[in-house]
Amino acid sequence: MNKIILSTGNINKVEEIEDILKGLPFSIYSKKEIGLGDLEVEEDGETLEENAIKKALAISEKVNGIVIADDTGLFVDALDGAPGVYSARYAGEEASYEDNNKKLLEELKGVALAERDAKFKTIIAIVTEDKQVKTVSGECKGKIGFELKGKEGFGYDPLFIVEGYEKTFAQLGEEIKNKISHRAKALEKLKIELEKLVEDD
Repeated sequence: MNKIILSTGNINKVEEIEDILKGLPFSIYSKKEIGLGDLEVEEDGETLEENAIKKALAISEKVNGIVIADDTGLFVDALDGAPGVYSARYAGEEASYEDNNKKLLEELKGVALAERDAKFKTIIAIVTEDKQVKTVSGECKGKIGFELKGKEGFGYDPLFIVEGYEKTFAQLGEEIKNKISHRAKALEKLKIELEKLVEDD
């Protein structure tokens, strides 16, 4: 059984990846489960790729096995791609989801819906056992709404109106989100990469 270590303490992410990789010969662990729960990596890269690779390599140096790390950002056209890599701390280092959403709405004050195009992007970095680095990505397009709608999800989900659905991620709910989201698309590509690793073995 090949070991995969996730650069996250988030149990939901662990379960999500376990679900997607069902049937493949991998056992999946969070960084906490292998005793690296205190390892914090400063995400000071200028791109999502840099941050994801940095997080994956930090763990890969300390373990044997495949390491996976991801980084996600929201890119708003009218704001020249902001918040981008700063999505989690848009309103400051200790900002809550609420603070970030409030700031985003303020920045887009007076901007018409037609000009509120945005996309979510996820990058997943994979460091193989022989320390090769690969990345896969997923994107989801939409628009930023004028008010929070929906109770599901987290982060910018109540503001992000998904293209083709005319509802926010927070209104669509987890089940649909997990099929169409940026993360879901990146995870599908991750699965293909891991299947290749199994074949190469």
